[in-house]
Amino acid sequence: MLQRLSRRLWYYRSVAVIVLTPLLLLPLPLVIGTKEAECAFVLLLLATYWVTEVIPLSMTAMLPAALFPMFGIMKSSDVAKEYFKDFHLLLVGVTCLATSIEKWGLHRRIALRLVLMVGVNPAWLMLGFMSGCAFLSMWVQNTSAVTMVMPIVEAVLQQILKANEGGGAGEVNPNLQLDETDCHVEKMEDNVSNQKRPDVPEEKLTCVQIQTVSQPVAAQVAMSQPAAPSRSKRDLMICKAMCISVAYSSNIGGISTLPGTSPNLIFSEYLNQIYPNCNCVNFGNWLLLCLPISVIMLLLTWIWLCWLFIGSDFRFLWRCGGRKSEGDRAARRVIEEEYRSLGPMSPQEIFTGSVFLLMVLLWLTRSPGFITGWASLFPHPSGYITDATVALLLGLLFFIVPASGPSQKYETMISWKEFQVSMPWKVALLVGGGFALAEGTEVSGLSQWVAKLLTPLGDLPVLATITVACIIVTTVTEVASNAATITIFLPILSPLAEAIHVNPLYVLIPTTLCTSFSFLLPVSNPPNAVVFAYGHIDILDMVKAGLGVNMIGVLATLLAVSTWGVPLFSLDTYPEWAPVLPGFNSTMP
Repeated sequence: MLQRLSRRLWYYRSVAVIVLTPLLLLPLPLVIGTKEAECAFVLLLLATYWVTEVIPLSMTAMLPAALFPMFGIMKSSDVAKEYFKDFHLLLVGVTCLATSIEKWGLHRRIALRLVLMVGVNPAWLMLGFMSGCAFLSMWVQNTSAVTMVMPIVEAVLQQILKANEGGGAGEVNPNLQLDETDCHVEKMEDNVSNQKRPDVPEEKLTCVQIQTVSQPVAAQVAMSQPAAPSRSKRDLMICKAMCISVAYSSNIGGISTLPGTSPNLIFSEYLNQIYPNCNCVNFGNWLLLCLPISVIMLLLTWIWLCWLFIGSDFRFLWRCGGRKSEGDRAARRVIEEEYRSLGPMSPQEIFTGSVFLLMVLLWLTRSPGFITGWASLFPHPSGYITDATVALLLGLLFFIVPASGPSQKYETMISWKEFQVSMPWKVALLVGGGFALAEGTEVSGLSQWVAKLLTPLGDLPVLATITVACIIVTTVTEVASNAATITIFLPILSPLAEAIHVNPLYVLIPTTLCTSFSFLLPVSNPPNAVVFAYGHIDILDMVKAGLGVNMIGVLATLLAVSTWGVPLFSLDTYPEWAPVLPGFNSTMP
């Protein structure tokens, strides 16, 4: 009886959190009654609901629109303005590009070519898949990058295992050709329904269509089955290393560019909102800061995973030629066969690739800082044209340019239905709620109250304060979505930087990057969950590997902001665009 009652209570734990949280926080608005306390009530309520995810994250983000007007903090019309910003226009433009890349298969060509370039030795093959996935995740959502690459990885792994087991070595099994459909994505989500929270909004689980000649049902069964017991320990370890490396590389590559991952975009828009005179963060200098971090992390993560799963013999790094194993030759054959099946680049791929290169070039040269950018050619003050302007204009081309010649029916490169499937609407709503929350903390005076409270931290070395903040953020993001974590911490860390009189970028940039370091659990982010669903790895494998990668990421980030990041963003000086709070300690990095 008691066991049945406890089970029923466990089923309704979400209701308990929903009801008890506001009741426990009620003394803030009722007893204290100040605007700061009322805003703190909303902030803590949202943080609790976001971390526990008892309500879908996107709907939790709508609470400021209802609560701020009720408490008299902001008018309803003013709150509504915070839910659609420049960030959303940039997200629309980038999603148009990502939709076209996925629709016309350009991602497969890029990934397969990179794998062929590095070779088919298991370690080199892993580096090839990591490089391809990291490059894709720089421009598309991290989950999309993983769902693009993992079917290729699975097909190659099955060929290696089949060759090593001696069964029909050298033959390409048609059932293992690549095929990923909506049903397969739904199946993977069902397989991890007990481990992954369905409303994690960092990346949207997009439905990727990959055109093949294979048998879809057999491919889905092969990808969803756990590792067979007849496989050798080395084969199992190779499968684990390959799968984990793809999940990790998507997060590592995503931090390189501002549109690469949701926390980067949220940080960029938060900076524009709270510090409107700050024009020092753009696509170019962010790439200069974060691309080396990604390269360092990618190489060290590759070496770490090789040592952890494949072995400590690194002689393959300088060993050239030699006799290849049957598994290596089988992997080479299936990759070459898949690449040949793509044929020459189609006009649609060429157009998509051209728009992609043009978008990157315009982002880099809009306002590079060290020279005059093309934005100065327009007779407007700086700040009128942003990266969102470029992304939106080029994104519109995909709805105008015909996908085929004049002899066929007029159809554009992408349709609205295809765009809707890829657009991460949950992220858009979540970010809007974060912006509303940030504006509420400013209007109510809560941010100033937090700044005064954190003033004693000015006595600590700045690097120590930043290290502690990075560790805290990295820990929280393992159990909460990346977008929700950065949305919670930005209104706290920004007053902290002002309180200790340190350039806010010196605190916000490393903590934003650390928000993407969610490597420990399948539930930490959607890419981990997608890879976990293939059945090659267990939670303990991910925890062991993730601890090392977390350490690598935090150290690489601290190295960057302490060295080449200082001249890039003038981190050693307190900027004019940040408010000066009188009487606070002054500490320089």
